[in-house]
Amino acid sequence: MSVLDYLKSLKNNFFKKENLYYFFIILIIFFLDRRTKNIIKDKYSENQIYINEYINFDLIWNTGIGFGLLSTETSFVYNLVSFLIGIIILGILFIFLTSDKQDKLIYCLITGGALGNFYDRLVFQAVPDFIDLHYNNFHWFTFNVADIFITIGVIVFVIRSFFVKN
Repeated sequence: MSVLDYLKSLKNNFFKKENLYYFFIILIIFFLDRRTKNIIKDKYSENQIYINEYINFDLIWNTGIGFGLLSTETSFVYNLVSFLIGIIILGILFIFLTSDKQDKLIYCLITGGALGNFYDRLVFQAVPDFIDLHYNNFHWFTFNVADIFITIGVIVFVIRSFFVKN
């Protein structure tokens, strides 16, 4: 199969009816993430919001990747990491197009969340994280709704990889 034939098959696969449903799921996740971040940025950016003894909303701007890893003040490293994240998202979309139905939902969760955070990286040069889980003085890493979907997708992917036989 030539490269041109392969690209044509990818294009035809992209517009399959079932894939359009999955893209709709990605959009729902993306816009849910956008909505929650906008509410926090607009209404609660100055204050920490006490929800209960285990959760607060506290807006921080993360310039790194998950859990604040690779946070940096230099634009070169930030732009390099952002570029690599964009390439990874494209790779996940490629895998999504060639995967079976059971795996497509997993890739939707990861992609929807990743696109939400990637959008913030491009527009704000940082990702707003605001969910602060804690118990007494132990605080987990602050995260956002996109991170929840990415984490669920990765956990299901790992479980499926180890325990489901093809």
